[in-house]
Amino acid sequence: MDTPHDPVVDLSLAHLEKWTAQPHETPAPSDPGIPVLAHLVAATGGPEATATAARAVAVWARTAGRGPGHPGLYDGGLAGTLVGLRLGARLHPALHRAADRLRDHLTGEAVATVWRTADVAFPDYDLITGPAGILLALCAGADPKAPELHRPAHHLTALCDHADLWRLRTGQYADHPHLSWTQGRVNTGVGHGVAGVVTALTAALRYTGDPGAAQALRHATRWLATRSYVDERGVRTWPGAGLDGPPPAGANPRQAWCYGTPGVAWALWDAADALGDREAADWALTAFGTLAERYDEGFHLFGDGPADLLGLCHGAAGVLAVADAFDRHAHLPAAAALGSRLTAHLRARLPEALGTPWPPGLLTGAPGALSALLTARGAPRDWLPCLGLR
Repeated sequence: MDTPHDPVVDLSLAHLEKWTAQPHETPAPSDPGIPVLAHLVAATGGPEATATAARAVAVWARTAGRGPGHPGLYDGGLAGTLVGLRLGARLHPALHRAADRLRDHLTGEAVATVWRTADVAFPDYDLITGPAGILLALCAGADPKAPELHRPAHHLTALCDHADLWRLRTGQYADHPHLSWTQGRVNTGVGHGVAGVVTALTAALRYTGDPGAAQALRHATRWLATRSYVDERGVRTWPGAGLDGPPPAGANPRQAWCYGTPGVAWALWDAADALGDREAADWALTAFGTLAERYDEGFHLFGDGPADLLGLCHGAAGVLAVADAFDRHAHLPAAAALGSRLTAHLRARLPEALGTPWPPGLLTGAPGALSALLTARGAPRDWLPCLGLR
């Protein structure tokens, strides 16, 4: 485990100190990024690091729960607040009481009754704003009891009651300026698609052993596996939504936590592991191996700023987090090698990136990139359900 003077710990401490001194510049105060990073810094550093982390959590907690107020895990949602409160309570135990109250709200009937089971939109099922994210938030930094997971798990199970996953076809985006491409289709990704639902159902199955969740997982994972294809670079990958025709020509550049091979292959492997399906697990491991052996930072990392290039959602930190999970749980040598490359990539680029405007969120901000680095180097893994990882 890192010492308090490790460069990654030092970068993380500097970021927390800067954020604490300028809290008025932080949008989406419900986001769990700051308390996640503070928790990891306190666990890997010494007394001074713990004191800095505790101050950051105290500042974060003053505005926790403000923002859009939807129940989801990201984009200012209350499930994100729950994660922040739960991990922040490691430094300020009084936050557990607020976390328990919020948990009871998120697992109550009032939240669940708004979810559609046909003609869905993302908040009806996904990991970012929907029940998949709520379920995973209940698992982050906690050991949930089966009844706490019942409502989101039951809803996700119902959405996957048919092999063709017709209930997950979106029906609310026909005229949307950015999402019309999803209308009538089933999204494949982790953030907004089937892979995210799979990660949540896998977590539910591990805690509850519910046979209904197991059957739903079989439907969803078989659907995902049959929507894969091998691109021009020899990578087995996935389109953004279920194919309506032949696979796209050329190579697929978006290989990230959110879309493409890293997140989807992990979701399939972890589900197969929970189901005890060795053949399916080996298939998913091979799929990830095709990317790990061919990953090209110059091609697969692209965008306009550090969120795209280095963050958890689109960038190097998310691929590192997935590679680290495959290394730790599946013992894949190619994953370990890719993780080492991405660790070096992030360490070389983060110091400069942290000096540029970069929001403090977990999924696209600096706290997520730093947290992925710290965790790959030995910090606690209890926040990883936020990504559908472990």
